[in-house]
Amino acid sequence: MCGICGIYEYGASPNVSEALIVRMRDTMVHRGPDDAGSYVSDDQRVGLGNRRLSIVDLSPAGRNPMSNEDGRVWLTFNGEIYNHGNLRPGLEEKGHLYRSRTDTETIIHLYEEKGLSFVDELDGDFAIGLWDEDAQRIVLARDRVGVKPLYYTLSGGRLIFASEIKAILEHPTISPDIDETALYHYLTFMTTPPPQTLFAGIQKLPAGCLLTCDARGDVKINRYWDAIPGKVEPSVHNGEPAIAYELRRLLRQSIEKRMMSDVPFGVFLSGGVDSTANVALMAELMDQPVRTYTVGFRDNPIHNELDEARQVAREYQTEHHEVLISEKELRDFLPQLVFHQDEPIADPVCVPLYYVAKLARETGTKVVQVGEGSDELFCGYRDYALYLDIYNRFWRHLAGSPESLRHAIAAAGRMISQTSAQRMLPKGGKMLSDVFRRLAEGEKLFWSGTLIFDEVNKGRLLTAAAKKRIAAAAGDGFSSYSVVSSDLNRLFAEKAAADQLLQMIYQELKLRLPELLLMRVDKMTMAASVEARVPYLDHELVEFAMSIPSALKYHKGETKYILKRALQGVISNRVLDREKKGFGVPLEEWMRGPFGRFVEENIVNSSLRQRGLFDYEFVNHLISEHQAGRQNYSFFLWTLLNLSLWYERWIGGRSNASQTTEADVRLRA
Repeated sequence: MCGICGIYEYGASPNVSEALIVRMRDTMVHRGPDDAGSYVSDDQRVGLGNRRLSIVDLSPAGRNPMSNEDGRVWLTFNGEIYNHGNLRPGLEEKGHLYRSRTDTETIIHLYEEKGLSFVDELDGDFAIGLWDEDAQRIVLARDRVGVKPLYYTLSGGRLIFASEIKAILEHPTISPDIDETALYHYLTFMTTPPPQTLFAGIQKLPAGCLLTCDARGDVKINRYWDAIPGKVEPSVHNGEPAIAYELRRLLRQSIEKRMMSDVPFGVFLSGGVDSTANVALMAELMDQPVRTYTVGFRDNPIHNELDEARQVAREYQTEHHEVLISEKELRDFLPQLVFHQDEPIADPVCVPLYYVAKLARETGTKVVQVGEGSDELFCGYRDYALYLDIYNRFWRHLAGSPESLRHAIAAAGRMISQTSAQRMLPKGGKMLSDVFRRLAEGEKLFWSGTLIFDEVNKGRLLTAAAKKRIAAAAGDGFSSYSVVSSDLNRLFAEKAAADQLLQMIYQELKLRLPELLLMRVDKMTMAASVEARVPYLDHELVEFAMSIPSALKYHKGETKYILKRALQGVISNRVLDREKKGFGVPLEEWMRGPFGRFVEENIVNSSLRQRGLFDYEFVNHLISEHQAGRQNYSFFLWTLLNLSLWYERWIGGRSNASQTTEADVRLRA
């Protein structure tokens, strides 16, 4: 796993310098502390940089950027290609010469053979920057599910790209500013939907997409893969036992592929179904103990899963490691958190995730397997079940009603809820008042598995001037529903009969999974110079899972039904039958102690206030209600704190375009 960056001056005066590429590249030393490389074309139109975390072929032969035999194709690469060994013999038979054992060379030679369709052959997690001298074009690609991030900007006849936004900000033509329409979505989804970022003019390539830019400045983005069911259709006819067998086979194969490494690897272990399955299936394939890593909370044991993890560790005789953190570690890490996130990822799990990754690195492990994606693919959250129950009991009957009736029902619902702006359904910030609003407006019930400020509460949070500016920029009637409807329209165009659960899973695969959950995994593990691999999101497994009937995922009130059947005999019934706890953080408690005063000070007195975006009377209401214990607004406040510290670090408190250290976030004690 690495950090990549590059510049293509297709229209600007060519002046790409190696010094600039090195400066961009070295903002990401944490992504690749083992090696570094750079390439600048003779005409100074193109520059590529790479920081390398050596995982496969640790020798200097694996250095990036790397070229083909005649130097006409250059590649900077972040990720792992698990089938590169299978592809290599065929490429060698066609006359391609290898100088290393790396997967990087396979990508180059595959591109020479296949052109832009090379991505279809790749099995792995990747972000790619490729320069084709003959075609005079740059090619950017992001893996199918979005395990690896890739950012870019286009302006003044110049394309700049990188694994992290901070590298792009090193370019002297880039002046960071806030994108207020992206901010509007961030407040709801805890992250920005692709292709937007919170930085105006800087975009992120969506998962499963490929971008090309040629010498004319013609930019094209092609979606080369999508999670819409269609490629795999065996599920309806094969029956439950056959489906469970195939699911188990694909998961075992995925875990085995992700053991490809010349350095030690392990598993993040919670003791739940997903991480325990990772340990069990990995143990089958190893002749030495699996390395396992668990994080807990020193002063808030109610949030811990240490006992469950220890039990699994004993059962499989793993080499087990633990780290305990507290509010102190949270505060100590905040400056680095803002630095490594680039743009806010308002999920407090980022904090324990960093510390367990740091533990892995300190004990000699550079690669870990994680369980992300399983709950999304197989309906593992109780909130999903609640949404399905609401939908089946009344929503589907009312959604098709005349508009006047829907508005009348919604009005009655708002009256019944009374103090609706303070009543949540279910936990996590989904407001009852906004559920009724969605019904009245003919919108879909489910927007995301994680919502914070809905449309009703954004109306209270944002000032009139801010709402007017955002409406002028985005159009009247602007709403975060545009994100939801955009994804669903793509799904319905291919699968008009998609049921409610399939709609929910598809939405999660488009936004929350790649841009929140996987982004937090990438940013926090790479902050500790550790590579995370995600076996549940192998694209073959995803394609198969998307073909499984919804009735086998949520079956007679049981979530994750078919996955648990697939894992019977692999892991114990004790784990399979255990109620899901989830990876929680004691944020509510911390924000009612000394940390709460810190949060208040850094939100209310942030330089972000000068932008006139928020009604700080409403913000103070959230703070006082939470600190008094009347409401749990911890996620609302964490979302605002992340935003305020981000703005202070990258825009409001930034004296020049070259501040790249971790520790210069101004924190008010």
